[in-house]
Amino acid sequence: MATSTTISHEIADSLRNEILRRQYRSGQRFPSERDLAARFDASRGAVREALSQLEQLGLIRIQPGGARVQSVDSASIAILGPLMAMDEVPDPILVDQFLQTFGVLSALTAKNAIQAASEEELIQLKTMVVELAEQCSDFESMQPKWRELLDYMSRVADNLVVRLISNDLKAQFVDQMMKLGIKPELKKNTLKQLLNSLRLSLNSRDGEIAAAALQTHFEDLRRAVAEAIRFKSEGLKRTAM
Repeated sequence: MATSTTISHEIADSLRNEILRRQYRSGQRFPSERDLAARFDASRGAVREALSQLEQLGLIRIQPGGARVQSVDSASIAILGPLMAMDEVPDPILVDQFLQTFGVLSALTAKNAIQAASEEELIQLKTMVVELAEQCSDFESMQPKWRELLDYMSRVADNLVVRLISNDLKAQFVDQMMKLGIKPELKKNTLKQLLNSLRLSLNSRDGEIAAAALQTHFEDLRRAVAEAIRFKSEGLKRTAM
């Protein structure tokens, strides 16, 4: 038997998707606890917990007399993953905005990390770049090493705000892209240039070199991902014919 917590999550997920699909207008009064309990055949307690989850996401505001729908623009970053999962192919504009934002954060993190790293941390960063180079032939197999490198850089840079934002972005985005089968193809020379720049940056302790290289990398990645999304979309259209 499903627990009350499981039921509340299921209700919240269903209502969240309806809000994201614009089935409710911003400012519109949300259905009452009683109506929702009847609709989902659930207890008022489970519904109340589901509404609390939606409020934490910033999708509704619970007020005396009922809840009202909020604009998606005012929601938390936690809705990024669900937004991407709404359809078989993610919104290319949303994906591009993510990559642009994450690219800026990654460049800032790398710059600060290299400038702040101790000798021991610098050695570890160099080792991680070497390990990453060993996986550069395949984009998917590189991802765990990329995450390790960026996570370590964020710890060395010691910028809590950037770490928290980056963690949430990665959790909401990267895994979802893999689940959807979006696999961009980057040219090997592009990846080699990035790794060479990272090595040069670490050897010279010049964070600006790493920052510039990562910005260029994410520009290339944006183009590759856009092409991968277009290819998948066209494939689905052909299948549907």
